[in-house]
Amino acid sequence: MPVRKLSLLPEAAEIDRHRIICHNRSLDDAAHHTGALLGWVDPTERVALGGTGLSVTRLGLGTAPLGGLYREVPEEQAVEVVERAWAAGLRFFDTAPLYGSGLSEQRLGSALGRRPREQFVLATKVGRLLRPDAPPEAGQDFKGTPPINPVFDFSATGAERSLAESLERLRMERVDVVHIHDPDHHHDEALAGAYEALAGLRRDGKISAIGAGMNQTEMLARFAREADFDCFLLAGRYTLLDQSGLKELLPLCAQRGIAVICGGVFNSGILADPGLGGHYDYRPAPSEVVERARRLQAVCERHGVPLPAAAIQFPLGHPAVASVVVGARSTAELDEDLDMFRWPIPAVLWGDLRREGLVAAEAPTP
Repeated sequence: MPVRKLSLLPEAAEIDRHRIICHNRSLDDAAHHTGALLGWVDPTERVALGGTGLSVTRLGLGTAPLGGLYREVPEEQAVEVVERAWAAGLRFFDTAPLYGSGLSEQRLGSALGRRPREQFVLATKVGRLLRPDAPPEAGQDFKGTPPINPVFDFSATGAERSLAESLERLRMERVDVVHIHDPDHHHDEALAGAYEALAGLRRDGKISAIGAGMNQTEMLARFAREADFDCFLLAGRYTLLDQSGLKELLPLCAQRGIAVICGGVFNSGILADPGLGGHYDYRPAPSEVVERARRLQAVCERHGVPLPAAAIQFPLGHPAVASVVVGARSTAELDEDLDMFRWPIPAVLWGDLRREGLVAAEAPTP
């Protein structure tokens, strides 16, 4: 297995962090004096996905909601969401067997099957096989799904079988990106099994990129050091509420040319609507999280910016981040996400968030 060498010493990393903080402070001071606006972000801009040769749009469509996450979604409605995303110019789509026990893949395939395959980038995941005799996976909340359930399998054979079954559900001959999905308790098997299988497929030209999709940063940082990954899908760990990805993972990815795709930018909804009863990390939000989200909202409101606009754009300030993926269960939700992505944000807002300790001093901003 290829191993990447870490060349950045801790002392050098601290010097670099200090330089970034000083640079951010100078930008913040200039923004306060000039009141300059940064241009709105174009969701359809194509950017390179690391060194894979793929280019993705800055905004991608995540399809967990189309698999019935939290609420059942009719087939016709799901297809309409994908078609609206296409009409809006989005060309990056992310799915997984877990999402609705294959329902998301089936619906995405139905909607994209009529589109020129070379015009979009498609990502799915391995690490779970769907089986009729398996019990429901604890903690999952998909509604209206087929009578099959996911079973963890990070072996090489399991990864190859998972991808083959995904291609059948998608009715596609290939996908571009394959992520190892949620290997939190399966590090060794994921590298020795699933990763090696995907490395063979990449070597044979059957896939273009190997990634890993997780809700944590520590194991992704290990993967970055221990194998030749092309990209990571980081969910909920580089957001306005949780910037833990900034400590180690994102600088490491920037150094090694590993593209980061940020998901969960609203942290399960609390950054879309920081009211009581909101969710954070798939659970009811603790009071201290609600209070912090409201502080973020107050700063945004002072500058006439909706909190969701700042939340969806914030990750793109980091040079390691290529794209943000968001889920939508209706065309109205997708339209709102597109509006938030394009919302002009004054540079002074980011400076104010830093001054109030809500954004890390070393965090690059759009």
